[in-house]
Amino acid sequence: MLLKGFLPSPALRGYIENIGIVHLEFSVEEPIPVKAYTPKTGDSIEFFLRDPEYVQYPRETNKTKRPVAFLHGQHTMVYNRCVGREFLYLNIKFQPGALFRLTGIPSYELTNTYIEAEAVFSSDIKTVTEQLRNADSYAEMLEWAELFVARLIRRAKKNAHGIDKIAQLLLHNTEPVSMDWLASQACLCPRQFERKFKERMGVPAPQLVRIARFDKAFRMKNAQPQTDWLSIALQCGYYDYQHLVRDYKVITGLTPPAFFQLDNQAPERLLGLHE
Repeated sequence: MLLKGFLPSPALRGYIENIGIVHLEFSVEEPIPVKAYTPKTGDSIEFFLRDPEYVQYPRETNKTKRPVAFLHGQHTMVYNRCVGREFLYLNIKFQPGALFRLTGIPSYELTNTYIEAEAVFSSDIKTVTEQLRNADSYAEMLEWAELFVARLIRRAKKNAHGIDKIAQLLLHNTEPVSMDWLASQACLCPRQFERKFKERMGVPAPQLVRIARFDKAFRMKNAQPQTDWLSIALQCGYYDYQHLVRDYKVITGLTPPAFFQLDNQAPERLLGLHE
């Protein structure tokens, strides 16, 4: 069993934040619960290398089978993921703006959705998928993933932009900041900044900050379940507990304690694993 994020090689860190591998196996007698998946910051390419995954978004009545490999955009809401008995998953999580640079696809076209990777990368994605499936170790999987991204970088569609660095700043500092100041740092007027930021990140800057702050609180509570919610709120840049509650309700539809209880029923929790 494995649930771990790996740092990429130094030469790729300008494009890749981390490469995550999850490998879970459930017995035939074991019921597999639905995973209520919270939004993370950033775009990614994801691979399902054993049993397929099915996904169900809010207000949808049916589950949809996902492609083996797909581009996953910035999400702003919780949705349900249903896994099989052998779940082998590799996720290449990109730095802010990197997937836009590699593909030229405006990130807002991927917000709260995904598209089949083969439609974008054609034979490249078929090759790396087979290499990942047939790898003899997790280390070999990481090598194939990095080689794939290195090839994409050589054919990048767009250049880096100051907005990419500003997004990095926002993700590492979730304290309130003036959008006018951010626009000035990118040498853009506020309207241009708003348009270009959404093109490269998928959502407006304030919404990205909200998601980053929520995700920090979510992960902190998982890592420190005995810590009270007020302490978590203050450590994650919230004014008070009620502001944390507001973000939880907007993103998950539930209060922090209610969603924490729901998350404790996730498939990986049955195996004693935590994000």
